[in-house]
Amino acid sequence: MDRRTLLVGCVALLATPLAAEAQSPARVFRIGVLLPALAPASAPRLDAFRKGLRDLGYVEGQNLAIEWRDAGSRSERLPQVAAELVELQVDVIFATSTPAALAAQQATRRIPIVFATAGDPVGSGLVAGIAAPGGNVTGLSLLAPEIVAKQLQLLKEAVPKASRVAVLSNPALPHTSLMVKETEAAARSLGMWVQLLGVRGADAFDSAFSAVTKGRASALFVLFDPFLFAHLTRIVEFAKENRLPAMYPHREYAEAGGLMAYGADLRDNYRRAATYVHKILTGAKPADLPVEQPTKFELLINLRTAKALGLTIPPLVLARADEIIACPDKADASSGC
Repeated sequence: MDRRTLLVGCVALLATPLAAEAQSPARVFRIGVLLPALAPASAPRLDAFRKGLRDLGYVEGQNLAIEWRDAGSRSERLPQVAAELVELQVDVIFATSTPAALAAQQATRRIPIVFATAGDPVGSGLVAGIAAPGGNVTGLSLLAPEIVAKQLQLLKEAVPKASRVAVLSNPALPHTSLMVKETEAAARSLGMWVQLLGVRGADAFDSAFSAVTKGRASALFVLFDPFLFAHLTRIVEFAKENRLPAMYPHREYAEAGGLMAYGADLRDNYRRAATYVHKILTGAKPADLPVEQPTKFELLINLRTAKALGLTIPPLVLARADEIIACPDKADASSGC
């Protein structure tokens, strides 16, 4: 399946009929959606964004048109696809991540830009400040560097014997260095040894995975990154095949078979991003809309994977989980239960 087929398929999946209670006004707003990559796992987030718009009265085909663009996991293509949205003269660009928002910001200083998952919006240069963005960009942050210590602590509590942790990251992401710094500090406090592995492209996974194996890591720790998220299935399968307990930054990893995931509820972030778009379409300026921090965090634990790894998750850790993916009452051998 090529990238365009996947894009069309995912958008079709999201294009469920929307309510049409309101009469169609003369004005049709055009929103450009810019993604680093459109993976099937992205569908629920994008659906949350569209639902947020629907709840605010925007109906596709009546008063709303959405232009979808993605870079196919190739960060170098982001400026090109961002420029396409600028050429279309959309009213607002919804850039789902820091790389997408930066590409859009470089493409235009006129069209308003809303982001949903910026790890460090000030440090990356997206905004001048959290309270006063000061430009044509605003949105919701992720608090990625701030929660790294808690993610690693949860992994250590779930797997007390884990002492050598392989850390998978994308050095190209602006705030990766800050996340790595926080990871190293947290690891020292927990008595863990860290093996840092950077993955900048799809062809770098094999060497990174080989290094994990040679380094005899006892656990895997995946930092937030849109590119890594697009390859979550590959990462999760590697961890399972090598019997590595792992902590991931988002629920989709655990749903795909990863052991644990802790982070902001990005479906909620995407839904709230629709409110930013609405405010801008009704006259607000991005410069005057403060950047919001996530309000919902979630811990998922996959007991199917724990059983496959021969792990017993401590009851106190299980009690803190917002969602547990458990073995069904009747499971076949292929389920891992």
